[in-house]
Amino acid sequence: MLIQGIHHVCIKCDQSEMEKVKNFYHGVLQLPLIRTWGEGEAAGMMFDTGAGFIEVFANAERPLPQGAIRHFALQTADVDKCVEAVRNAGYPVTMEPNDIIIQSTPPVPARIAFVNGPVGEEIEFFCEGGQ
Repeated sequence: MLIQGIHHVCIKCDQSEMEKVKNFYHGVLQLPLIRTWGEGEAAGMMFDTGAGFIEVFANAERPLPQGAIRHFALQTADVDKCVEAVRNAGYPVTMEPNDIIIQSTPPVPARIAFVNGPVGEEIEFFCEGGQ
């Protein structure tokens, strides 16, 4: 097999938002910050999700079009706890935790929720099989 999984998702923000992004992913969601680089518009950082990385660059041009990527999903064993942490940190919850059945063959039960991150990125918390 050529592809082994997702390596990273990239988020772009501007320099003034870097600390807010770091606080959200490292402080609120408790992801390890594994590397940083550069300064100013050349600054970047990377967080480990346990199954891939979130890479952040400080060189965003405004406005950022949403484009083809609608959201990214973070696997979790506790969707509700993730939503509670995001809400307590003052970020918007755009879809409360919800149990769904993905109508596939075979059907897949899951618990999901959606929130917005510090620079407007849409994040799904996803627990296959439900909580």
